[in-house]
Amino acid sequence: MIRVNGVNQYYRQSHILRDLELRAEPGRCTCVMGRNGVGKTTLLKCIMGLLPIRSGQILLGDRDISRLSPEARARAGIGYVPQGREIFPELTVEENLRVPLSARADRSRQVPESIHRLFPVLKEMRRRRGGDLSGGQQQQLAIGRALVLNPKVLILDEPGEGIQPNIVRQIGDVIGELKNELGLSVLLVEQKLPFARRVADDFYIMEKGSVVAEGAIQALSDDLVQRHLSV
Repeated sequence: MIRVNGVNQYYRQSHILRDLELRAEPGRCTCVMGRNGVGKTTLLKCIMGLLPIRSGQILLGDRDISRLSPEARARAGIGYVPQGREIFPELTVEENLRVPLSARADRSRQVPESIHRLFPVLKEMRRRRGGDLSGGQQQQLAIGRALVLNPKVLILDEPGEGIQPNIVRQIGDVIGELKNELGLSVLLVEQKLPFARRVADDFYIMEKGSVVAEGAIQALSDDLVQRHLSV
């Protein structure tokens, strides 16, 4: 479980996150929503340790990870798939998947077979360079690479952006399996309402760095969408 308690974050003199509170429970997908520029990606980067926080706490279970490095947070059990995927284009699919192995707590040096079961295309294309894959295949590779760590929490920043619908559906199916069968906490930033409604159990809506609405996904009403998400 991830808990964000009263987090404040600044970029120079700009106050980006404001006393932000959030929980992502085991076995559930929590979706963070909001218009562009409200601080969603900043929040994910703070949880992963890529940006420092000014005050507040970030907890993984009962452990305060607020001051840990990104590498230490990965070893502690957080997998992160950033917007834009950030795979290594010159490495093969298999080499991309092997990169995180050094951070596994059990020191395993084998890519888990479950990755290939979830994303069969990664096994079929294991000798291809990452840069030669389609956008959807690269996203599957990025998610597979994060899962190599055997994380307790998986963080996804707009995983369906710019990807063909059939792969978006497959990613949704994988999210369902991860939370329902493996008990992972999935923390998702997503703009597309149909995808969010399909995969999420809980939602948070952000405005100007703060949470303005939250609840079970069934409570995401047309009124909330109109007030806080419509462009």
